[in-house]
Amino acid sequence: MSLKDFEKKALEKLPLGTREFYRNGAVNEETMERNREAWKEIILRPRFLYKDVSKRDLTAFFLKDKCSMPIAVAPTALQCLAHPEGEVATAQACKESGVVYVMSTMSTFSVDQVSKASPETIKWLQLYVYKDRSVSARLVKRAESLGFKAVVLTIDAPYIGIRLGEARTKFSLPPHLKPANFYLETETTAQMESIKDDGWMALSNVVFDNSMTWETISWLKQITDLPVLVKGLMIQEDAELAVNAGVDGIIVSNHGGRQLDSCAATAESLSEVVKAVDGRVPIFVDGGVRNGTDVFKALALGAQGVFLGRPVLYGLTCGGKEGVKKVLSIMRKEFDMAMALCGCTSTKDIKPSHVGIRTRISKL
Repeated sequence: MSLKDFEKKALEKLPLGTREFYRNGAVNEETMERNREAWKEIILRPRFLYKDVSKRDLTAFFLKDKCSMPIAVAPTALQCLAHPEGEVATAQACKESGVVYVMSTMSTFSVDQVSKASPETIKWLQLYVYKDRSVSARLVKRAESLGFKAVVLTIDAPYIGIRLGEARTKFSLPPHLKPANFYLETETTAQMESIKDDGWMALSNVVFDNSMTWETISWLKQITDLPVLVKGLMIQEDAELAVNAGVDGIIVSNHGGRQLDSCAATAESLSEVVKAVDGRVPIFVDGGVRNGTDVFKALALGAQGVFLGRPVLYGLTCGGKEGVKKVLSIMRKEFDMAMALCGCTSTKDIKPSHVGIRTRISKL
């Protein structure tokens, strides 16, 4: 009936190590909790008799693609831990739901396998840049040749944050699973095999490039014709730098609270970034979105759409493709009702005047 129901059921079903890998946040999990709580601190200001709301248009644009609603699926790693069909099931659910699927670099199916299984899905590639940039370049070019529509560069993970849940359970991949995109590269495969027993965080810190700067955007735009978005941006200064670097979009994100504890929630940061960008590129947001009303609030604050992470994993755990579709369907129904009860017949009708604030959020 709700995303909370899916989360409860999934956490009961998942093995301890996987549960902590999916669920946990950085250190004391203050950022992760703040993500959810901050949306609650924004209140709706409904309007009635304002216009005829008997028919509503939920469609929204994600770059040049018109989607069924302003909700898309965020990149999450290692989805075969949740369900044997993993990323393939998620991609197919996104196609049938009419939304964008952002595929993680750290997926358990490769870009080739997902493209073959779901060729008509609107797919974006989330990218971690490897220390050997030629490996990243080949992955981007392969995704481009397979029909992916954009590259989403994650910028908030020069190192993997301290996640106590993973550390306590000594999370590691089962022998039958692997990050499939890595294993398309002989040299990278050998590197990963040599350190795989050291744990997931150690593996990521060895493989990923932690020397990236804004120059990386220029490098990326030289190797692909795809639009480049940055994910992990939270403040106005970085928003200005991102636009000046030539990005094609911004995803306001703190990695689901998994990287740096005690930082701002994305709901608290969204308006600051929107103001700095001033319409020059589209802005999206993720982090703590659990209700259709959260989606409405995000659009009122200036986002063009939101991305769902953990809820999709929980839907996948509970029911594979159908579970993901159900999660998206619940969000669509809740968002549609929020639009109707706030006097909106299309996403273009949603304005800043539709939301207010409680005391704890001082800047919107």
